[in-house]
Amino acid sequence: MRLKEQSGLSAAELPLAGLKEHLRMGTGFGEESLQDAVLEAALRAAIASIESRTGKVLIERTFIWQADAWRQPEAQAFPVAPVGAISWMKLVTRTGDAVDVDLETVVLEPSTQRPVLRSVYGRLPSIPTYGFAEIGFTAGYAADWASMPGDLAQAVMILAAHYYEMRHGGDMKDGAFPAGVTQLIERYRTVRILGGSAA
Repeated sequence: MRLKEQSGLSAAELPLAGLKEHLRMGTGFGEESLQDAVLEAALRAAIASIESRTGKVLIERTFIWQADAWRQPEAQAFPVAPVGAISWMKLVTRTGDAVDVDLETVVLEPSTQRPVLRSVYGRLPSIPTYGFAEIGFTAGYAADWASMPGDLAQAVMILAAHYYEMRHGGDMKDGAFPAGVTQLIERYRTVRILGGSAA
């Protein structure tokens, strides 16, 4: 399965001012923007790291998901959560021909942990041999930073500050998160159960 992010986060969507406040950076000296590029990179790295560790999308974005086969004929878990809506779905043959799937024939079973695509008629559309199914969808906990759950927002700030302070090659302890971040994101981590119906 392949997941492609279609709508990345713009600089305006990142909490740059919030990170400066978190770091207690001085203001009023006319040089407040000198570190903006480094701070932005730290924020992007923190968001990406937390999303990778939890399997959750923090700020709402659009994605394209390509599946070569369904794990089960009647249901398939999405690769990330939480999924807000399915925009479109199509079946693509090995030669690139595409057929739209009527969204009335499938349903999104929402979940903050493991959203699932299910068929209304018992079986998901058959994926062509050597082809794939392609699904466009939106996912994310919040439409913008202001509506982000507080614990996730705090985890991003702590981790971004950590990356900023370690930017000159300090000890990253093999990529380990600061303890506070690990505790804040623990309840968001997806528990994968082997043999699960749609895992």
